[in-house]
This record gives sequence, C-alpha cells and structure tokens, in this order.
Amino acid sequence: MERTTSTRRLLLLFALVGAWVGCEKPPAAPGDGTTELPVVEVRTQRVERQRRWATEEVVGTVRPRLRAVLEAKVSGRIEEMRVVPGQLVRAGELLVRLEDREIRARLEQARALHEQAERDFRRRETLWREQTISRAEYDAAEAQLRVAVAALQEAETQLAHTRIVAPFDGRITAKHADVGDLAVPGRPLVEIEDPRALRLEADVPEALLEKVQLGQRLEVRIPAAQVTLEGTVSEITPVADPRTRTFPVKVDLPPQPGLRSGLFGRLVIPVAEVEAIRVPARAVLVRGQMELAYVVRGERAELRLVKTGKRLAEEVEVVSGLAPGEVLVVEADQPLRDGQPVRVK
Repeated sequence: MERTTSTRRLLLLFALVGAWVGCEKPPAAPGDGTTELPVVEVRTQRVERQRRWATEEVVGTVRPRLRAVLEAKVSGRIEEMRVVPGQLVRAGELLVRLEDREIRARLEQARALHEQAERDFRRRETLWREQTISRAEYDAAEAQLRVAVAALQEAETQLAHTRIVAPFDGRITAKHADVGDLAVPGRPLVEIEDPRALRLEADVPEALLEKVQLGQRLEVRIPAAQVTLEGTVSEITPVADPRTRTFPVKVDLPPQPGLRSGLFGRLVIPVAEVEAIRVPARAVLVRGQMELAYVVRGERAELRLVKTGKRLAEEVEVVSGLAPGEVLVVEADQPLRDGQPVRVK
C-alpha cells in the first residue's frame, strides 16, 4: 500500500514538471526581433602567475633618531622660558634661564680667593728663589693656588648650568615647566628632537627575527602620510622583551614631506618567495560581499566570482576564480553584463 502511494506521488511530480516546462517560452532565435546587447569595447590582460615575496607586516611607530630630554644640573627658580612646543631652535640657542644671584655671589668669592692665592704664591715663589723660606712653605702656597683655581672653575661651571641651551638643531616637542617653577636635577624641563632624521621602531616577533639583518632595506608603509618608503635596518636589539617575546628593531627612513614623529607605520618583512595570480585592482568589482571579474570567452564577457588576497600597490592577488591563460577584462567603455558581446581594443 505504501509503495503504491509513493508511486502516485512520483507520477504527480513528473506531471507538474512537464507542465511547467511546456509553459516556458523557447529561447529567442537570431532574427526573431529580440534586442541584442550592444558590443562594448574593452581592454584586457592575460592572466598569469607571477613570482613574489610573501610578506608579514609588523606594526611600529615613527620616532626621531636624535632626541633629548633637557633638565637642570643645578637647583634654581626659572626666571625665563624662551620656547614653546613646536618651536624650531638652533644648536646653542638659549632655551631656559635660571635664577643665578646666589651662584654669582659664590663666583665672586671664588675669584677673590683665587686672586689672593695667586698673590701669595708669587710672593712665596720670590722668597723661595732667595732661599728665605722653606720648601714646605713654597709647596703650601702652590697647593693653595691650585685649590683656588679649582674652586673658581667650579663656580664658573655652576653659573653656566643656569643657562640651558639646545644641544642640536631641532624642534621643541614638550615643555614640562614654566617661569617661577623650581628646577631641580632630574626633573625634565623641555624635550627636543630633530625632525629631519626619523626612523620606524617596531617590535619584531622572535619567529621573524631571522628574516631581518642589519643594513637590510625593507619596505615601510605610513598610512597617515599615504606613503610607502624603503628604510634601512640600523639597530636590532639582541635581547627579547620577556613579556612580549619580541625584539625591538629600528629602521632609518629617508626624508619625506608629511612624515613626522609619532605616526603609525607598518614594517614589511619578506618571508618566502611564492607564485600567485596578480591582476590590476580596478579589474575586480566589489558588489556587497561579493568580488566579481569579467573574462573574455568567445567574444563575449563572462562573469566570474573571484576571491582576492593581499593588495600590492595597484595590484591585487586573486586566490580563486581565475586560471592562467584566461583573458581578463581590465577596463570597459561602459558597464558590462554577463554574456555581452565585446571587442578588444
């Protein structure tokens, strides 16, 4: 009984399919009045496998090669602050001046003691030549003069420390104190860096460290500045960070307009040479979540669903959907449709 019911259902299904097929209109034959799609001129490129280096990217930050944090070597109240963040300064230019009245007083005292010690030594020297004093008295005067000279030099050095100057040409990046603040040794006052010499500092994982060598030229991408540079590896720290298991690597960058300290960057490290299909990025059409491309087959455009991989400048890697030897449509004079006639320019 069950077998008879199943047979009847199958026969009914075949009858419905036959009726639907019978209702379908036959395809239009050439010359029956149906509108043919217009011929579109296209530019094409043959699909080929190309050798390239597979790469890994490591994030980093652009930093200056020359940077200094300036602080006072003596204690004193700040009397003059001559710079603000962003200001360009020259080497030797005065940046901060401290109160120096107390140090100047010590300097005057040291000068007076030095003059007195120098006079005493000259008198003792004359008497020593006349053999009227002992050698011990002459040596004591000489030692006293040396002590006075050292005290004078120390006071002059202390006075010089009240004037904080730029150690090199650069730009002020930070100011940590102002007029009236007390400057003490160890407390930063201003920060300065040279904006003309920059480098990318990146933490390279231990698995990639063997791919990086001193003097090697590597590609560096700076998204914010929209530039791709070729830098030179200048430093590789031989000891890994125990927390991240990475090795700090510094890559010197060439001068580039718009490049500045603090920008985010990517260091491109070649890992292995591989073969892949690369096509112009403009040949791949993106429709929502789908990636499409057209190939020429029998003088007509055939729509393909493709999958892309890494983007390399103006090209993109195609992982699937295209085969070597096929003719890819790179540009068309107007939007294409699947099966549309094309003429290759």
